[in-house]
Amino acid sequence: MSWDCGFKYLFALSPTLKAGVMCKLQERDDIGRIELVQKLARENCQFLQTDRKEQEKPEQPDDEVTTLQVKEEDGTVLVFKKVSSYGPAPTSGSARTDWRYVVVSGTPEKILEHLLNDLHLEEVQDKETETLLDDFLLTYTVFMTTDDLCQALLRHYSAKKYQGKEENSDVPRRKRKVLHLVSQWIGLYKDWLPEDEHSKMFLKTIYRNVLDDIYEYPVLEKELKELQKILGMHRRHTVDEYSPHKKNKALFHQFSLKENWLQHRGTVGETEEIFCHVYLTEHSYISVKAGVSSTAQEILKIVAGKLQHAQDDLALVAVTFSGEKHELQPNDLAISKSLELSSRIYVYRKDLSETLSPLVESEESQQRSLRILGMNTWDLAMELMNFDWSLFNSIHEQELIYFTFSRQGSSENTVNLSLLLQRCNEVQLWVATEILLCSQLCKRVQLVKKFIKIAAHCKAQRNLNSFFAIVMGLNTASVSRLSQTWEKIPGKFKKLFSELESLTDPSLNHKAYRDAFKKMKPPKIPFMPLLLKDVTFIHEGNKTFLDNLVNFEKLHMIADTVRSLRHCRNNQFGGEVSPKDHQELRSYVHHLHVIDNQQVLFELSHRIEPRA
Repeated sequence: MSWDCGFKYLFALSPTLKAGVMCKLQERDDIGRIELVQKLARENCQFLQTDRKEQEKPEQPDDEVTTLQVKEEDGTVLVFKKVSSYGPAPTSGSARTDWRYVVVSGTPEKILEHLLNDLHLEEVQDKETETLLDDFLLTYTVFMTTDDLCQALLRHYSAKKYQGKEENSDVPRRKRKVLHLVSQWIGLYKDWLPEDEHSKMFLKTIYRNVLDDIYEYPVLEKELKELQKILGMHRRHTVDEYSPHKKNKALFHQFSLKENWLQHRGTVGETEEIFCHVYLTEHSYISVKAGVSSTAQEILKIVAGKLQHAQDDLALVAVTFSGEKHELQPNDLAISKSLELSSRIYVYRKDLSETLSPLVESEESQQRSLRILGMNTWDLAMELMNFDWSLFNSIHEQELIYFTFSRQGSSENTVNLSLLLQRCNEVQLWVATEILLCSQLCKRVQLVKKFIKIAAHCKAQRNLNSFFAIVMGLNTASVSRLSQTWEKIPGKFKKLFSELESLTDPSLNHKAYRDAFKKMKPPKIPFMPLLLKDVTFIHEGNKTFLDNLVNFEKLHMIADTVRSLRHCRNNQFGGEVSPKDHQELRSYVHHLHVIDNQQVLFELSHRIEPRA
């Protein structure tokens, strides 16, 4: 039977298949090319040809968007879009374009069903199917809870019949597909698997089901071994959760963006690390990255080293917003105590009941602020890279999605991402603080030159997060107004800074930065605020649901942007600094002294260079 490409076709499922299902194809194409139609044909579908129209319409261009809708009794449940793609292995001398269909929108259940239908169990996964699977696993929390996903997978695994009819040989294949998806899901989240009863119960249940099926379907043996390995990893994860040797990984908690867009994590994990601000004055603090379980003595040791004061002369005091003071004892859990009292932590001199002030123009203060001048700029940039990499490498891709979709309290489930964003802000303030605390013009000129060199090294080391932060710090209004300082900067440094500034130019959607970053080989650290801006732009410019169907095109765009993290982390970064200076540099970079108040920075700026 010949099929004319000018026809429209309706094809309905045979009575042996699920009743009430119809597909409508809206296009002009050779029906033999359409993968979905071929599948339906293999499943005994009946194809009904409509009457030929008297006059055919003009040929449509090949790139015209065509759609395929899958309808059930309640209405449309799945929408596909036809796109062109070159086959993986075209015949020699042939440039013929192949057509494929990608999911545009659908119900969560039908998207999952289509994904399982399309999965391949061969060693090499089809690229489009692999992308669809990854899109789904990265974004499923937007339109369904983890419990919904677990229950749906159990239904697909245990269903006696599938789509009304199924050959016996297809049953184990379907079960293997479900187990493959489970394996990919757990592999993607690894240590981030929530300590959630639903997830644990799901894993135990599906494991028992596989054990029951292994005798009837020996082909499941490979998946059983994989599941045993996964369950073993999961058990170790629960034991190691509180190990003091656990790597820097903030705890991930079960959440659903579909229900209320937020679910509290509950108590903060003992091994979780956060930035603790130890205030010297009302607007000046030292940033300390420490575990939630750190004692006051441990934090005081860090602060004393930074201030070059004897630890025995200092004390930590939690000051509530009402003005009450509570001196922290050496073994007090400093961070927990400050959270409990809703207060700030200040460092005090025991013999003087007042806050240590970095703004006092003493010789000691000047020496502290000028320590950076004696440091090697490349090694300092390398230590900044090591610190930023430890934060960046700990960010889970899901954090970007949760950060974008959650409208309230997003930091509760984006701990590592929030740390890196905070670090970017602190590096910017650190640059301004160091320069503005230096009252000597000649030393201040040296500091500006030093920071320009450090920014250049950060770019060379592909740490764009610190690079942007340092350039923005030098461009802070309180620093850029120092005309006497900038006039004395040598011409070659001004030229270098101008070249570095051009990479931060926001025109044409940060084209200069994007082009340069694309050429950089991994490992590399992106400017995270811009990456978040891209994800937010996609989110706010597109609806999440279209006619009560999940807008999967939008989720694919978001997942594609989020996946850029993988490319950046393709290789591990292994920067080393000279052992001689390592400890001092590490301590300096880990505990930055910051004045977090623009008004105070402006006052300092006008003090060292009054307005003419």
